[in-house]
Amino acid sequence: MIIRGVTLLAACYLVGQIVGESLGKLLKIDANVGGVGFAMLFLIFSHNYLVKKNIIDTETENGIMFWSKMYIPVIVAMSATQNVKTAINSGFIAILAGIIPTLLALSALPLINKYIQKTNS
Repeated sequence: MIIRGVTLLAACYLVGQIVGESLGKLLKIDANVGGVGFAMLFLIFSHNYLVKKNIIDTETENGIMFWSKMYIPVIVAMSATQNVKTAINSGFIAILAGIIPTLLALSALPLINKYIQKTNS
C-alpha cells in the first residue's frame, strides 16, 4: 500500500533531520548538516533490508518506490536553494566545501564504471 511507503519515507525523513541537526550541533554549526542526505540513505538501507528479509509485499514496495521518486527531486531542489546565499556570503571555504566533494565524486565515476564492467565480465 502506498500509505506504508509514505510511513517509511516520513520515518526516514524525521530520523535524517534529527541526525542532521545533531551533527550541526556537534560541529557547532547553526544548521542542519546533511539531514536530507541521511534521510535518503536511511530510506535506501531500510528498503534494501525489507527486501532482503522478504518482509515487504509488492504494494508496499510500489508505494516506497513511488514516494522515493517523488521525494528525491522535491527535497533535493528545496535543500539546494536553501543555503546558497549564506554559503556565498560565508566565504571561500564554504564554496570549496561544495566544489571539492563534487569533483571527488565525479572523478570516482570512471573507477566505479571500471569496477562494474569488471564484475559483469
